[in-house]
Amino acid sequence: MSDTTRDLSHQNGYAFWRRLLIYQAERFPVLAHGVMIAAFTFSAVSYSRICRGAEGFIEWVDFAIGVFITVSLFFLVRIFDEFKDQEDDRRYRSYLPVPRGLVTLRELRWLGIATVAAQVMVLLLLQPRMLYLYMLVLVYLSLMGVEFFVPTWLKARQILYITSHMFIIPLIDLYASGLDWLLADAEPHLGLLWFFAVSYANGLVLEFGRKIRTSDQEEPNVVSYTGLYGTKGGVRIWLGLLAATFLLAIGASAYAGYGAVAYVVLAVFFAMGALPGFLWLQRPTVQRSKYIEYASAGWTVLMYLSLGAVPMLERLV
Repeated sequence: MSDTTRDLSHQNGYAFWRRLLIYQAERFPVLAHGVMIAAFTFSAVSYSRICRGAEGFIEWVDFAIGVFITVSLFFLVRIFDEFKDQEDDRRYRSYLPVPRGLVTLRELRWLGIATVAAQVMVLLLLQPRMLYLYMLVLVYLSLMGVEFFVPTWLKARQILYITSHMFIIPLIDLYASGLDWLLADAEPHLGLLWFFAVSYANGLVLEFGRKIRTSDQEEPNVVSYTGLYGTKGGVRIWLGLLAATFLLAIGASAYAGYGAVAYVVLAVFFAMGALPGFLWLQRPTVQRSKYIEYASAGWTVLMYLSLGAVPMLERLV
């Protein structure tokens, strides 16, 4: 048992609600994730309406329900990850909340069941038309939870592993956009494919950005992209993914007819986001690895706001 685990062992005796607060702070910070996912949801709805030429925004009650569902779906992704990673976490990451005993898998299972029950109840009562898109996401999430029935084969192929799992993001995007077109009894607009492609690529940016390590930070048998591709190679790939997302965002903006101002704004955000990567290539440090992680999250929020939220707010005002 590590010193860190010993130092935190007293938390294991706390009441469940208190342990849950600690768990979310470490594994799913509700406020930070909630802001990002709310921006994601607002932008998906807005981009769909702009592409369809629909006036105004959806009912705010429908949007609030949508945010609850999308945030809680991403929370379910976190819970599913705890189950599928349990053996590796127990063996190699004893400092994490589950292996150190802060919360148990049994508690998380019941929390997941309660989350699904709350989602289904809300949708049945308030948005029954959204149930089939919700079930589509849940089915894919369940397949992810069992590693598509080939866990050993898939885990031996990290890129295939992460690229297959990343489809959950455009699927949740499809759900979020449905708050517009499905509730309006319309067809999904073809332009949404641009938005889904941006979401998929950006998911990879976030994934790579949170697993950049200096050589001193690398842990045995714990995946990092600097460990797989080299201290500088992993960041070069991250920069390439950031650039790909930027180009896709430009394409999405062009399709929606935003014009040159949108391109300039996205270019500024891209340059700001890429800066920590170039600093890392000059001199990798622990602090700069955190800057890359923060830049990934910051780019995500700003890019989504640029693609859907800000253009929609301009129309509403």
